[in-house]
Amino acid sequence: MKKTLLFSFFFILMLVNTQAQEVKIPSHWPDAFFSGDHGKMHVQGMALDKKNGFIYLSFTDRLVKMNLSGRMVGSVSGFIGHLGDLDFNDEDGRIYGSLEYKNDAIGKGIKKTLGKEENAGVNGFYIAIFDGAKIVHSDMDAETEDLLRTVYLTEVVQDYEAEVAVGDNLISHRFACSGIDGLTFAPSIGSSNLDKKYLYVAYGIYGDLERDDNDHQVILKYDVSNWSKYEKQLSQDNLHTSGPKKPLEKYFVKTGNTRYGIQNLAYDSLTGNLFAAVYKGSKTQFPNFDLFVIDGHKKPRRSQIPSDNKKIKVKTLSMLQAGPKDSDTGIRGWHFKWGATGIQPLGDGLFYISHNEKGDNGLQRTTLYKYRWVGDSQNSFIREN
Repeated sequence: MKKTLLFSFFFILMLVNTQAQEVKIPSHWPDAFFSGDHGKMHVQGMALDKKNGFIYLSFTDRLVKMNLSGRMVGSVSGFIGHLGDLDFNDEDGRIYGSLEYKNDAIGKGIKKTLGKEENAGVNGFYIAIFDGAKIVHSDMDAETEDLLRTVYLTEVVQDYEAEVAVGDNLISHRFACSGIDGLTFAPSIGSSNLDKKYLYVAYGIYGDLERDDNDHQVILKYDVSNWSKYEKQLSQDNLHTSGPKKPLEKYFVKTGNTRYGIQNLAYDSLTGNLFAAVYKGSKTQFPNFDLFVIDGHKKPRRSQIPSDNKKIKVKTLSMLQAGPKDSDTGIRGWHFKWGATGIQPLGDGLFYISHNEKGDNGLQRTTLYKYRWVGDSQNSFIREN
């Protein structure tokens, strides 16, 4: 009997070791990675679990989990809001994403595409937190299965619902806030302590040409280490309000006008900088770049910006002193077609950048291509393959 038990123990141990070897992560990531087709709404962002070799993609109303061979491992669906940019938190091994419920053109467009009319008149902006280990098959339900928690961002809702004076008019949305999209984990900007990471969340910014208070990006900073007290299961029929009342910091970055703000925000540990990809704006007094790099080494500065027909005191972040510089505004950045639907550092100066498209069948897809960061006066990224 003892021999039988001993043999069974060693057999199980060998099986576990064999399975661990089978999922060993390749020494380098694929040069190109195809997502396959995923619904009618385009890709919003990506997160990489580098330790376990998984790629997570947001397709607006669903989260897709894939392995490095290009096989879909599972997905989470059922969102009637806007699931945006993603990042992987190495501290807790979970995927964080921006999640919006609102009744502007974007929110109404999503509901129309999905044939839904829930939450009319109710706005909610959340950080969605996924337990990737529990995503094991397709079309897992975002509300009923125990794999997703959400945290409410009061600051964003207050700015979104506020009314401010612009000239002689009273206009909705302080700082032209349209919600949230780009996010990333990064150390304190301007600090030498690189061990502690914080969550940075960027506002969407309406590209209204008649406003003078929408020419800065807005980025909130949060410490998520104590967020377990806020985390709630998602209920889209009854949106909760559990979350921090204020961010640790609120930063502003002068980029000039953009269309819906920072779409993708990514911290690169090699350079120590934050990469911000946008849909370029239309105000002719600005250079209207597609890509900006925030200098992660320079401490935030105190400044003033216009809001509600007055100047208000804020903390501003600095642009990296590289790339083309607009002579009139001093704004620096690059014209770069890709990145707004996904930009992710891989290490050693390499990045995955999303090339999204609609297939002939009308379904959305993306290919992640490997790029190398250059950051000179002509080029931002150069494609590796």
